[in-house]
Amino acid sequence: MEQIIVESGANSRIDSYLAQRQNCSRVTIQRLLEKGNILINGKQVKPSYKVQENDEIQIEKEEPKEVKMKAQKIPISILYEDENMLVVNKPKGMVVHPANGNPDGTLANAVMAICKDSLSGIGGEIRPGIVHRLDKNTSGVVIIAKNDATHIALSDMLKNHQIEKTYIALVRGIVKENEGTIDMPIARSNSDRKKMAVNRDGKNAITHFKVLERFYDEDVTLLEIKIETGRTHQIRVHLSHIGYPVIGDDVYSNGKNRWGIKGQCLHAKSLKFQHPITGKEMYIEAPVPEYLQEIITKELGYEWKK
Repeated sequence: MEQIIVESGANSRIDSYLAQRQNCSRVTIQRLLEKGNILINGKQVKPSYKVQENDEIQIEKEEPKEVKMKAQKIPISILYEDENMLVVNKPKGMVVHPANGNPDGTLANAVMAICKDSLSGIGGEIRPGIVHRLDKNTSGVVIIAKNDATHIALSDMLKNHQIEKTYIALVRGIVKENEGTIDMPIARSNSDRKKMAVNRDGKNAITHFKVLERFYDEDVTLLEIKIETGRTHQIRVHLSHIGYPVIGDDVYSNGKNRWGIKGQCLHAKSLKFQHPITGKEMYIEAPVPEYLQEIITKELGYEWKK
């Protein structure tokens, strides 16, 4: 049991205060607070609690858990790798980390085989090194942290909007505006707990879109999308809410399309950020998956502009 007496930093949130003191993520501190492993003056508090001078903080740290998940040699496209991070192109249909119904064959299983013992443990035993995620049927760029310092830095960069994430999406309908911003909060759906929905009581969510091409004969639009926040299903929920569901999405629309595509035509195309350790400017791009490239270039006749 570790004990801390607050001498400076009064009026800071407890999660921020301890994350800095303990050199770990706020998510880790929040998890410990929820489990009752952190007490303030002998009492359990919320992450929003503001520490006061002379507060007595007791911390019962968790022993690192051995990862029970097995490494699997699954072919995965590596876009970038150094001693601190790995950036991969997640294929459509692959789950990021194990969950009910997907015990293995995930990106996390594949990454364990590639990185072996070199992975951050902050994400927990079923998501080693995973800094952010993509939905099962969304393809594209995913960053994996190889150590805790990189994981913490990348997580903070994501929260502070210092990583520019660009997607492309093929949506149903002709989007009238050349560009726009969807600023609508998102929360768990009240009618279906497996889905998300726009809800004024939800967490803020901001999605910027720009029209790349309108295909009037097919009644579809190709969009470039940049997000400031990373809420679950954010792009799919926002676009469906304004009347332009992503083609193939059978959760937030009926999914029907003339190409027989199942699963959303959504691709995380690129990431732009400053390397958290070296400070180098990074731009990493994932090629558009073949099935989507076929539709966009051959079926619709679109030529990518460089």
